[in-house]
Amino acid sequence: MNKIETERLILRRFTLEDVMFFRELLNDADWIRFIGDRNVHSDEQARAYLTKSYLCQYEKNGFGINLVALKDGKPIGMCGLLKRDSLDDVDIGFAFLPAYRGKGYAVEAARAVLAYGRDVLHKKRVVAITLADNLTSISLLEKIGMHFETMVRLTDDDDELARYAIDLQSMDELIKSP
Repeated sequence: MNKIETERLILRRFTLEDVMFFRELLNDADWIRFIGDRNVHSDEQARAYLTKSYLCQYEKNGFGINLVALKDGKPIGMCGLLKRDSLDDVDIGFAFLPAYRGKGYAVEAARAVLAYGRDVLHKKRVVAITLADNLTSISLLEKIGMHFETMVRLTDDDDELARYAIDLQSMDELIKSP
């Protein structure tokens, strides 16, 4: 994927030029609370984490988490598909800076990512995992047509997470609508 364009957004692969934005996003209070503290406090640490955790996914799987920017190029968040060893299906992930939450950008980006997963990657199903008390993420997952399935642990040491899923073949209306 080179890029996906929606009405208001451009989704593209991360590059090392995005390190400052990436560091800012990873240090957002909600990221730390709901995703976890990655102890990324310098550009050097951000570069290493971005390379190890995100850039390698493009090479390994042909897809990954994308930088989400406004049409003018200003980065506002991330959204994309991941393939975790601990899950059978690909899962969608997203995070946005506080100033860009509650404006429909995450829903717009997530629907575009699901359409890409269905139309380009030929995925039939996508899941999402989130902490059960992350009500904002759960609301977004429900808006894009995902439904709660079960509670899971990615590893024995991890917190229990709520797993949501969507059958992409039967969700044309939700994926395409704004």
